[in-house]
Amino acid sequence: MSMADTVDAPVVPIRDAATIVLVRDTQTDTPRVLMGQRGAGAVFMPSKYVFPGGAVDPSDAHVTLGRPLPEQEVRRLAQLPVTETAPSPQTMAAAALRELWEESGLMLGCPGDWPGNIAPDWADFAKAGLLPAADGLRFLFRAVTPKGRPRRFDARFFLADASGVAGDLDDFSRATDELSHLHWIELAEARKLDLPFITEVVLAEAEAILREGGQESVPFFDNSGAESIFRRIA
Repeated sequence: MSMADTVDAPVVPIRDAATIVLVRDTQTDTPRVLMGQRGAGAVFMPSKYVFPGGAVDPSDAHVTLGRPLPEQEVRRLAQLPVTETAPSPQTMAAAALRELWEESGLMLGCPGDWPGNIAPDWADFAKAGLLPAADGLRFLFRAVTPKGRPRRFDARFFLADASGVAGDLDDFSRATDELSHLHWIELAEARKLDLPFITEVVLAEAEAILREGGQESVPFFDNSGAESIFRRIA
């Protein structure tokens, strides 16, 4: 055995992240979900189809939400912190709304004036006379990336109805180039795409909620410790 074989692999820090599962046509038999494809050269999940989302930025803690998260979502999101500086539930919501805007060009917002300085990420929201609105976000799923991956996240997935989006749901012209092939796809058809395992699981959970309604607890795949643990956040 070489000395290289005895050296432990570098520790990959876990970063807090937020993702939005945005659905439309929820009152029909064929609801559709927004998905896009990661670049082939991406370090994390290359070429996979995913929902808009990403890491929480420090500036997300300073965003004023025009409509805050419902109390039940706040309570659930605050449970079982993994990182030493886990963001507040409202910060997680702001991150999810920012990522949706950046990666799809769609704004989930409500009319309102921005107080104080406006961060560059939110300049277009302010220009449109909108504040980010989190009242329609539903904490759907949570998962910590397993060890051995080049990136690790404590990801919170939010389910949201696209009826809260301001503007044209099919206009992705203001999106960044982080995701390609952005499109709305029926949930059943989405499963035929090249998906990460966790995305498949989240899709199934979203479909069950849209079909059956209630969700007594939030599934949590916790890979933060030495063993993988499946939890339920009530």
